[in-house]
Amino acid sequence: MNWLQGKTGWTLLAVAALAFPLFAQNNYLISVATQAFIMAIAALGLNLITGYTGQFNLAHGAFMAVGAYTVGILTVDHHVPFWIAFLAAGLMTAVLGFFIGLLSLRLRGHYFSIFTLCVSYIMFLLIEKWESLTHGPVGIMGIPAPTGIGPLQFGTPLAQYYLVLAFLVLGLWIMSRIVRSLLGRSFMAVRNSDDLAEALGIDLMRTKTLSFVLSVVYAGFAGALYAGQVRFLGPDLASEAVTFDLVMFVLVGGIGTLLGPLLGTFLVTWLTQSLQFLQDYRMVVFGPVLIALIIFLPDGIVGTWLKRRAQRADAANAAKAADAAPTGAVAQEARNNA
Repeated sequence: MNWLQGKTGWTLLAVAALAFPLFAQNNYLISVATQAFIMAIAALGLNLITGYTGQFNLAHGAFMAVGAYTVGILTVDHHVPFWIAFLAAGLMTAVLGFFIGLLSLRLRGHYFSIFTLCVSYIMFLLIEKWESLTHGPVGIMGIPAPTGIGPLQFGTPLAQYYLVLAFLVLGLWIMSRIVRSLLGRSFMAVRNSDDLAEALGIDLMRTKTLSFVLSVVYAGFAGALYAGQVRFLGPDLASEAVTFDLVMFVLVGGIGTLLGPLLGTFLVTWLTQSLQFLQDYRMVVFGPVLIALIIFLPDGIVGTWLKRRAQRADAANAAKAADAAPTGAVAQEARNNA
């Protein structure tokens, strides 16, 4: 029954996403939703390394920038077709993530996080200062939209919305297969205890590196989609603020859950858009709301719901066991008297 309810819930979410453009008032709202889907893809990747493997990566936003700039540089400067540049973005982030992972994952805990924060800043400086490659502070303009595939064309906001939604669904499906597989259990064993995972025969370095590479590939593809949707890139995409936004999405929704990063991304995006009328003062409202969520829902919205559901199930099982205990005792006493 729980599985059926879960399937029904995901189906309702898919129907709502498909129907959203029918109720959107203008293309601006559709574009905002498209960017939310892109950030959700990146948040899924961050959730894999942080939520399921327990490694707090603070360079995730920078890898998203690597994917975006790979598409921008190849399409604008070298006239490479969009989809070839798109695949190159995933490959570039995977290769870069592999070597950075080999270096950073030798560290543990806060040391790993500090190291990745330094890596993020170095990547930001490279993008900002390497003008001959990245165009520096000017950024890259005129990035082409994703080229059509057969009769499908992606030049309009509505078409890009459904394109990004398709990639989000694909990313969710792949992520669900990963976390429910033996590999996913290995990631969670590492998260729970390095020593215990090693005692079970798990190769710590290989498992952490694989999780790191998979997570940054999600960020790279999200960045590639971002480049094709926004069509302009600046160094700010590689700043730590993007990573902190992704961390906020995961924490608000529920770290270590599949639905959490999506719910957190959509909720925070909707809230920030709703407070646009406050302009510079919107953080006065948004900040306390976020703090309240973290204080009263430390496991996130989805994590808290799952935890309370498990507690209710445990209480129900305990009550059933307590009700069955006297009956068993009476039966035993009757056998003894006989």
